[in-house]
Order: sequence, then C-alpha cells, then structure tokens
Amino acid sequence: MITEKELQEIRTLLNNAQNPLFLFDDDQDGLCSFLLLWRYAQKGKGIASKGHLEEHVIAKIQEERADLLIILDKATLKQEIVDGLHIPIIHIDHHHPIDTSAPHYHYYNPRKENDADSRPTSYWSYQVAQQDLWIAMVGIISDWYIPEYVDEFNKAYPGLLPEKLSHPGEALFDAEFGKLARAFAFSLKGKSNESKQCIKVLTRIESPWEILRQETARGKFIYKHYEKLEKSYQKLRQEALDVKTKEKVLLFTYPATQDSFTSLLSNELIYRRRDKIIIVGRVKDDRVIMSIRSSEIKLPQLIHTALEGLTGYGGGHYLACGANVKQEDFGTFITRFKKLVAEAKEK
Repeated sequence: MITEKELQEIRTLLNNAQNPLFLFDDDQDGLCSFLLLWRYAQKGKGIASKGHLEEHVIAKIQEERADLLIILDKATLKQEIVDGLHIPIIHIDHHHPIDTSAPHYHYYNPRKENDADSRPTSYWSYQVAQQDLWIAMVGIISDWYIPEYVDEFNKAYPGLLPEKLSHPGEALFDAEFGKLARAFAFSLKGKSNESKQCIKVLTRIESPWEILRQETARGKFIYKHYEKLEKSYQKLRQEALDVKTKEKVLLFTYPATQDSFTSLLSNELIYRRRDKIIIVGRVKDDRVIMSIRSSEIKLPQLIHTALEGLTGYGGGHYLACGANVKQEDFGTFITRFKKLVAEAKEK
C-alpha cells in the first residue's frame, strides 16, 4: 500500500509547487486522478498522455515553466527523462513497479510492498485529496475495482449504483453510473480542442447530477459531448456483441475511422462473455491497437510470448492488457495467442 507518510509527502510537494504540470493516462483512472489532485491543489495544467512518455516531455515542461511534474497512471518512465529534469517528480502508479530512480524522483506504487495490491491510481489520489468522492468512484470502478466506500457514495448519490454491488461491470454496464463513467471516458475523445475543453469543464463541476440531470451549463456541455459519442459507441458495441464464436478467444476489430473505444468495448465484452478471452482491435495506419481482457487466464506472459520476433509491444495487469502490433504481423500474433490460450487451459 501507499502509506500515510507517503500520502503526506505528496500533499507537501503539491502544496509547495507554484506551477505543477500533470501528465495522466488517457482513461478514466488517469483522468480522475488528475481531477482529484488538481481540485485539491487548485493550480497547474493537465495533459492527457497516450502511450509511453517520450523525451519531448522535457521540452513541454520547459515550455510550461513547471516547477513540479506529476505523472499519474503511467506504467513506465525512462531513466533518461528523469535525468533530464531538474524539478521534483511525483509518479503515482499501480502497474508493475519500475526501478527508475533519482533524488528528485518520488515514486509511489502499492505493488512495491505487495504485488497483489493493484488498487487504481485514482484510489490513491483520493487518499491524498480526501474530497470529491464521486470523481474518485468513477476512476476506481472504471478501473475494475470496488472500493470500501460504496455505501458512503450510495447515501450521497442514491440511485446511481445497485444497492448490492458485487462486480464493477454491474455499475458500468447495468446501472445509471455507467452513463457517468462513459461521460468521463468520452471527455478524452473527439477532436483535441473538444477534449481539452471537456477536461477543463470537469475541473469545475461539483456533482454528478450536474452532468446526468444537465443542471448547469457546464453539465450540459459534458452531456452533449457524451450523447454525440454514445451513438457511435452503442453502434460499435452492438456489432461486437453480435460476434459469435465457439473458440475461447473472441476477436473483434474495427477501423480507425471510428473513435477509439477499444478499452470500453473490451471491458463490456468480458463482463457479458466471461467465458471468453476478449481481444478488441482498432486498425490504424499500419498497426492494430488492442485491448485484451480475461476473467481467469493471466495475460501478460501470453502476450509477451506471442509477440516474440514481431514488431509490437504489450503488457499491463494480469487480466487486462493492451498490445500494439504491425498489421502485417497481426495474423501471426492472433494465431500464436490462440495456441497459447489453448495450452494454458489444459494446464
């Protein structure tokens, strides 16, 4: 776990900074982590980051004249990036721990002490901020974890969650809460200027009812953006649900002309089809970008083995991973992966 002493270290670094820069993963966990800490500190700028953090991060920090860098829900950070920076760095994550180090680099990950403790980054950001429970719940449950304060949330916002929540999918796909979670996810999608505006508006919203009931101009703005992308998502969702296969691996791909819904789709499919391993792939340029989900078979080693000798990469949590492979290698990857799954079932 991340200790109270470490949480206080994060608060102190945030409180002492004048112009922090937040770099966060482009999913609900990353977004909500940023919102929680920004609303706590009331200062700085946030940027959603896709993929790996590259060296241009240093130029961006210099451009913004940041005096503190906060990295949220990003699995890796190259040593050369840390070495190239001369400001304090807070890095909060819950993926496999990394060994990057430096005196000005402060790394917080519950898995350093207990590899089984993979509570989401938004869980720990809420422990720092101690406010905005509703934002924390969106990030935590969207990352497939049910926190201990569900009853507190239900008292504050009745009707959004089932009375007895036993699986994150019930909240995300069978309850009103799912609309809220997708509104946050969709705020990271669309044209760049639209997404930036959505994120800015979310820093100002005080209640889920502002969005779901469209009680304010801010809430209406987020809900309108949600409605536009919800139509596309529901169409693609139905196509994915219509896929039938007797194989253990359920594969669904779609073209880059669509907005990226791979993570959302794979999560809903694994909830609806828990007997399968789900691969949702988006074909973009010459690559296939995948979200892979499982209910029981651990994925990282299977993905690593299936990618050997191919142009691609992948990894993540035991039951939820991402992968990226050249389109010409995609068929080979799928063939290998299916074989490895079959072998894993037999063990």
